[in-house]
Formats: sequence, structure tokens, C-alpha cells
Amino acid sequence: MSRTTPDITVPDLSGRRAVITGGSDGIGLGIARRLARAGAEVILPVRNRAKGQAAIAGIRADKVPGEVSLRDLDLSSLESVGHLGGELLGEAAPIDILILNAGVMTPPRRQETADGFELQFGSNHLGHFALIAHLLPLLRAGRARVTSQISIAANRGGINWDDLGWERDYDGMAAYSQSKIAFGLVGLELDRRSEAAGWGVTSNLSHPGVAPTSLLAARTEIGRTQETLGRRVIGALSRRGIVFGTPESAGLPALHAAVSPEAGGRRLYGPSGIGHLGGRPGEQPLYSRLRHPDQARRIWQLSEELTGVQFPA
Repeated sequence: MSRTTPDITVPDLSGRRAVITGGSDGIGLGIARRLARAGAEVILPVRNRAKGQAAIAGIRADKVPGEVSLRDLDLSSLESVGHLGGELLGEAAPIDILILNAGVMTPPRRQETADGFELQFGSNHLGHFALIAHLLPLLRAGRARVTSQISIAANRGGINWDDLGWERDYDGMAAYSQSKIAFGLVGLELDRRSEAAGWGVTSNLSHPGVAPTSLLAARTEIGRTQETLGRRVIGALSRRGIVFGTPESAGLPALHAAVSPEAGGRRLYGPSGIGHLGGRPGEQPLYSRLRHPDQARRIWQLSEELTGVQFPA
């Protein structure tokens, strides 16, 4: 079965600075390429510099007008997050677009970050939370739009308040859902706090649906030596144009949320096809787990305590 890949119009981004995590492959690389094609200066903070250099070479081969450069970032280390924040603050260039796309999903066994947090909660949520705090002066200066890439997994499960680290009865998928729910809640809370304090930052959420990306591929850094059966099935159906998206289409909701004049704060964007698994991006109702400002304030405060970062009162 042939398929027509959906697309969106990306406005001229000349003179704007964009930072995207997880931009060295998959969905993030596609987003980074589109930003550079539109003229943005694109910063790719990466954990693996060899992969990052290959990504940049591929983007530059397209003769894009936007400048693309690497920075070092390991979201599983708060020290690394702080170092990147200090580096970008030292450059003193306002950030117009921040897309928080990087993530790790269901390692085969429970693992911890350099700071002792469960790997998914520490990387997907706490690392990104700390990065926003470090970059806030630059985001305010650029009146930035911040887009946090969550997952359809945030529509099930919940936050395990009594055992955030899943030290008892570890469930990799449940821990992944928790990390994305927490990440989504603080993305919404960031917009509320910005509006109340006049920071000028707009924050929204996106999710990619389901596509054959690197999340479930072989990833030796988390102990997965071969791609999962689920990824093989998703890949086979995606190639046939059945239900699921492609790596290219899966990046469109985040791209739309980050750059479209029609996209607003405190909203969720995702694929509009069957089950929101693939298709053209559009606004979607907030997942039930994300509709509680009291829980958003609770996880925000807890995240400040765990990471040691502080936002303005």
C-alpha cells in the first residue's frame, strides 16, 4: 500500500535561534533539518558527538541556509545539564525556540542516572526540567516557545508518588509513562507561571503518535542489544501506510507546536489519524492525567527539590 506523507508549512525562521534535544537521529533529526531549512540557527546538544557530527553533516549536505552546531549534553547527568546551561548563557544569545525531544524508553532492567534517579524519570523529566531552569534568562530574552515532546503513554498510568524511583516492583513501561506525565505537567505549569509572572515564554506539548523510531531500537547504552518485536511490527505496518506514522510525519506535531503562528500555550498537539497514532498534526484534548494543576504544582516543587534548581518566585 502506498502512502502520502503529511506535511506542514514552516514559516521563515531567519534570525531565530533554536535548541533541540535528541536531534542527532530519528524524529529530532528530522525536526532539526526542517528548522535549518527555514533559516533558523540550530543548536544540537548531544550525548554522542560522533552521531551529532554525522547528523550535522547530513543537514549541511542539504545546503540549508541555517547554521547548525553541536553542544555536549547528557540528560542523565545534572552536572552536564548545568554545564550546557552555563555555556549557552555565556554566549548570551536569546533562544527563540526550545524543543525538548530527547528521551529513553523501557530499558530492559531498572537503571539509574549519574545522580541516582530512575533513568527514565531522571532523563526524560528531571534533566529537561533542569535545562529549562538554566536557560530561562535566554528563553525570556527571546520570548521563546518551549515545546515538550511527551507520548501517548502519558494517557495511561500515573505518577507513583510513594516510589518515584520504582525501587519496588519495577515496571519499565509504567515508569516511562510516569516520566512523560511528569514532563507534560511541568510543561503546562511553565506556561501558567510564565503568564502569571510576565516571563513572555509560551509552553506547549506535543506527541509523535507511533512510528518506527530509535526509542525501541537497539540501544547498547541502555542495555538493549537488538530492536524490540514491537518496533519490528510498527516498522512493517508503517512501511505499508497502515495506521502508524513515519519518522518524518512523527516529528510534525512538535514542529507545528514550536513554530506555527496558530499554535498556543498550554495545548497538546499530535497526529490526527486513527487513534492519534499517525497522520497530519492537530490540536488534541489534554490527556486526563495532565488536567490537574495541583499535581502540576506538586511535581514542579518536587522537581526543584530533586534537581537543586530554582525558578524565580
